[in-house]
Amino acid sequence: MIDKLEMFIALAREQHFRKAAEDRGVTQPTLSTALKQLEDQLGVLLVRRGSRFHGLTPEGERALEWARRIVGDMRSMKEEMRAARLVGLSGHMRIAVIPTALTMVQELTAPFAEENPNITLSIMSGSSIEILSLIDNLEIDVGITYLDHEPLGRVVSVPLYKERYCLVFAQDYPVENRKSITWQEIGSLPLCLLSPEMQNRRIIDSYLKNAGTAVRPRLESNSMVSLLSNVLTGKWVSVMPERFIDTFRQGMALKAIPVIEPEVSHIVGLVAADREPHTPGIGALLALARRRVQCAQAPYRLQT
Repeated sequence: MIDKLEMFIALAREQHFRKAAEDRGVTQPTLSTALKQLEDQLGVLLVRRGSRFHGLTPEGERALEWARRIVGDMRSMKEEMRAARLVGLSGHMRIAVIPTALTMVQELTAPFAEENPNITLSIMSGSSIEILSLIDNLEIDVGITYLDHEPLGRVVSVPLYKERYCLVFAQDYPVENRKSITWQEIGSLPLCLLSPEMQNRRIIDSYLKNAGTAVRPRLESNSMVSLLSNVLTGKWVSVMPERFIDTFRQGMALKAIPVIEPEVSHIVGLVAADREPHTPGIGALLALARRRVQCAQAPYRLQT
């Protein structure tokens, strides 16, 4: 049954029979047969069939929620049983992070790796929407994303820090010697920003729009490193989180001043599927994040 549910989840994610079969390492006829057997067991049609994938039926959409829950619980049970056999945790942890938080993820991964030397880690960059989708589809274990700007869905979250914004420019860029700049003034500068699918870009767009200025970036990228390299040419400026730019300011010919009117911040935090119990690895990482928040005496509580 678990194998069939995993094939069903793969089909819902890939929306293509051949790609789903390749993802699960089986032939397309094997996947089709497994899905038909699953439908027979449940007594409902799950998939709209034709010459190609045409989506899930309403019953299929509901069954997908159960499939994710059951497969997630099975993985949690396997991890817990393995932890019970071994001394300490082991396995692999998959983490997806919004681009603006990539420089801080080591504040979690370094102590986590020290506490759990038998767990390996992989880190990927993704948009906030991608991160939530990857969690839903069991493709990652946890994500680091914004907690307070767009709906999160059914996740458990631990706030980590507040993201504040600066105008970033090369040292020789012709900007007056000043201590801050307004959102309205930024609108007239040659901006390079994250691409529109990124939540950080949607946040910046909203503040520029509220300031009465149109969003007209001269350059867009889904990579913060790419934006930095272009800022360093002196041809563009950018709006970046203060915490991110502080990582690179030393040793680089960069300057940064706060963006005001309004001076704003957004909470970035760790998220995982709202499922109990979590795998031992996910539980340990959530616990570590909570301890760090408590030690920092953060002015907000765990959000669920």
